[in-house]
Amino acid sequence: MALCLRYLRDRQDALEVLNDALLKVYKQMGRFDPTKAALYTWMRAIVINTALDALRRQKALRDREMMPEEEEQPGVDNKAIAKLSGNELLGVIRQLPATTRTVFNLYVVDGYAHKEIGALLSISEGTSRWHLNDARRQLKMILNLMEPKT
Repeated sequence: MALCLRYLRDRQDALEVLNDALLKVYKQMGRFDPTKAALYTWMRAIVINTALDALRRQKALRDREMMPEEEEQPGVDNKAIAKLSGNELLGVIRQLPATTRTVFNLYVVDGYAHKEIGALLSISEGTSRWHLNDARRQLKMILNLMEPKT
């Protein structure tokens, strides 16, 4: 469920995606090849792809043209992140716009490359990079607002 919640803001939508993904796993179990991947990896890929399909159906993903590429990449203060619980961090990530949040999750959390993200989301690699930089910028801004001033 946590994997679905990273991609979808609404808990009900995440639950629906999880149910759809588990149904796909059940129906496709005959296609699982343990020589190619572990069961967990195979199921995780199905859940991620089902979440991306749900986002496409919601028309939440828009192909935005790339903004100026490779601006200074804003860093996020590790001290601020360390003070947050897992649920608080998930809540901060959920504040990002859908496409930006999806690219951030695919790149940072799930380890996809920009080329793979571009193929999954039907966007260019440059657009994927822009969304990642935008996510970092927005997360830094949100975390700075959350940090108490001393």
